[in-house]
Amino acid sequence: MLDKAYLGIDIGSISTKGVLIDRGRNIIARSYLWTEGDPAGASKRVVAELARQINLDRVQIAGAGTTGSARRLVGAMMGALIVKNEITAHAIGTTFVHPDVRTILEIGGQDSKIILVDGGIAVDYAMNTLCAAGTGSFLSSQAHRLGVEVEEFGPIAITSNKPANIAARCTVFAESDLVHKIQVGYAREDIIAGLCQAVASNYLNNVGKGKRINSPVVFQGGVSKNIGVVKAFEEQLGMPIIVDEDGHLMGAFGVALLAAAEAETNGAAPVDLEGFQDFEFATREVECGRCANNCEIICVYKDGAVIDSWGNRCEKGEVKRR
Repeated sequence: MLDKAYLGIDIGSISTKGVLIDRGRNIIARSYLWTEGDPAGASKRVVAELARQINLDRVQIAGAGTTGSARRLVGAMMGALIVKNEITAHAIGTTFVHPDVRTILEIGGQDSKIILVDGGIAVDYAMNTLCAAGTGSFLSSQAHRLGVEVEEFGPIAITSNKPANIAARCTVFAESDLVHKIQVGYAREDIIAGLCQAVASNYLNNVGKGKRINSPVVFQGGVSKNIGVVKAFEEQLGMPIIVDEDGHLMGAFGVALLAAAEAETNGAAPVDLEGFQDFEFATREVECGRCANNCEIICVYKDGAVIDSWGNRCEKGEVKRR
C-alpha cells in the first residue's frame, strides 16, 4: 500500500515554495526557487525538486493545494483540491506549529503582511502591496549597491554599535539617503544595520499601523532569515521574535494542510508529479463582449484544451471546458 502525501505550493512574484507533508502532517520534502517571471515554469521546477526528495514508488500524492499570487493558474494546472489566499494559508500553517501565536509578521520579496490571531483564528490583517520599500527586493537592490551579498546582511548588521539613521518610507528616498551616508564615510556595518532598522520601522509604521501587536510573535518570509532585521524588530517591539527554520515555507505548508484535510474528508485527487512535467500549459486573455461588462477572461489550456477560466462577472462569460 502506498503512503499518502499532500502537496502545497506558494507561488509568489519573486519566489515559489513547495512542500510535501505526510499523513502525520510532517514535512517530508521542501523546495524554494526563484519564480523568474514564469509561475508555471517555476511550479514545474519546484514539483521536480520535491519528486527527487521522495521515493515515488512508495508515495502517492493524494491531493494538492495552491496559494500566492499565481494560485489560480497553478491550481488549475495541477487540479488542486484547495486554492486559498496567502492570509488563510499562513494563518493555518503558523497556528498548526504555534497554537498560541498572536501576531504573524511576514515580509516577502515584493510585499509584506501582518496577521493578528486570537484563539487560533485570524481576526485581522493588513498588507502592503503598493511599494516595495522594506521588502526582500529592496534589501537585494541595496546589497548590490553596497557590493555585498544580501545573505551577508544579517551577520554584518549585528556587528554594528551605531546603526545609521536611514529613511525607508520610500525606496527612492532610502536609496538617496544610502548614497549620502556612503559619501560622508559611514562604516559599512553601520549602514547595513541602519537598513535593517529601517525595514522594521517601515513595516511597523505602515503595515502594522494601528495594529495591536501581542506576543508570541512569529516572523516569516524570506526576510526573516536576516538576523539583522530580526534583531531590529525585537528592539523596536521590546519582545522576542520567533523565527522557524521552515518559516519561509509556511504558506505552502498551510495550504498543504488544507489539501490533506480536504482529501481525507471528501476524497483524494491524486497528482502525478512526474506526469505534471510532460503537459504543455498556456494562458490566453479573451475579451468576452457578450454584455456591457466586456470582461477580460483568463483561460488556461492544458495540451490545447481549456481546463479553467476566470474573470467573468456573469454566466454569459462562462467558458466551457473540453
